[in-house]
Amino acid sequence: MAPAQGQYSDHSDSTDSKEGAEDDSVPPAFRSAVDALRSARVRPELEVEPTRPPQRLAPHAYALEAAVVEGEEDLADGRLVLLHDPSGHDAWQGTFRLVTLVRAELEPEMAADPLLPEVCWSWLTGALEARGLSYGEASGTVTRAGSHYFGALSARRPATQIEIRASWTPREGRGGVPDVAAHLVAWSDLLCQLAGLPPSDATDGTVVTLPQRRGPQAP
Repeated sequence: MAPAQGQYSDHSDSTDSKEGAEDDSVPPAFRSAVDALRSARVRPELEVEPTRPPQRLAPHAYALEAAVVEGEEDLADGRLVLLHDPSGHDAWQGTFRLVTLVRAELEPEMAADPLLPEVCWSWLTGALEARGLSYGEASGTVTRAGSHYFGALSARRPATQIEIRASWTPREGRGGVPDVAAHLVAWSDLLCQLAGLPPSDATDGTVVTLPQRRGPQAP
C-alpha cells in the first residue's frame, strides 16, 4: 500500500506547502490529523496526489485526490478534503468535517438499475461502518448522468457516470483528533468499489461491486 500525500491550507500566504503548514497558526489537533493522513496506507490500485484545498469552507483545510488506475485507464476518481474549525461548527456538530466527491463510469446494466443511487449511498456509509468508524451528520447527493453521442461522435457508445458528493463529521478521539487515517482508508475502499474492484478482503462475499470496465471506449 502507498502512503497518502496532500496539501495544507491555513489562509496564510503559504497554503501550498507542508512548510507553510508548520506555522504556529496551525492548531495542533489539525496538524496531528493531517500527519495521520500523510502516513495512512491505501490500496496499491490507487494513485494519490496532492491538490489545492478550498480556501473558504473552513479556517483550515487539507486535500487529497485519487484515482483507481488499470493500465492507462482511470476506473474511478475522487477528492477528499479535511476541514477544521477550532471554534466548532453548528452544522457539523464538531470541529472537523470530511467532504468528498467521487465518480465512476458505469456499465449499461448497472446504469439502468433504478435503485442505483440508494445503493451507492449505502456503499459510502457501509465503507465507514465496515471499518468500525463513528461519524455523524452525514449528508450528500448521488447523481446519475447519461451521455448519447451523435454526428461525428456517433461511433462512441452511450456512457453513464455516477457521482457521489458527500460530507460527514468524524467523531473526535483522544486530544480532540478523529481517526482520519481510518476514514481515508474507508474512502479508498469506496473508490475501489465504484471502480469495480473486489474488496481488499476477497473472502467477504457480502460486498457487491460495479462490474469493472475493460479497455478504452471507441473514440
